[in-house]
Amino acid sequence: MTIWVDADACPKGVREILCRASIRTKIRTNFVANSVIPLPKVQQINFVQVPRGFDVADDEILKRASPKDLVITSDIPLAADLIDKEVAVISPRGENFTKDTIKQKLVLRDFMETMRSSGEHSGRSKPLAKTDLQKFANALDRYITKHKNI
Repeated sequence: MTIWVDADACPKGVREILCRASIRTKIRTNFVANSVIPLPKVQQINFVQVPRGFDVADDEILKRASPKDLVITSDIPLAADLIDKEVAVISPRGENFTKDTIKQKLVLRDFMETMRSSGEHSGRSKPLAKTDLQKFANALDRYITKHKNI
């Protein structure tokens, strides 16, 4: 198993949880972004820098992730594409995306995009709270415990 992280928009607290889990479990974790992010210099943590551009990091993750892997992203279209490839996806808020939930998320995302473009909604997500970080850490631990040796 490898963990892939859509790191351009990944909150610092989530990155820290992922790094600690990677070091503790020896699971290879790849952070994919178009700009350098600070990471521990240990063998199992890798930074994959991609060129700037729309969805370049997403495309790299989609190309390289396999069904035994886990991806961390809040990008709903990327999550949907990964689920189609049978790759597990968890959001930085600790939500497990599944075939059942991703369709609803896509519809909601498209609706909110329409609202933003019509000026009806500002489109900002609420900041990540400590409870969100705990929920993420718990979801990550559950996934690793269940799938580490598969």
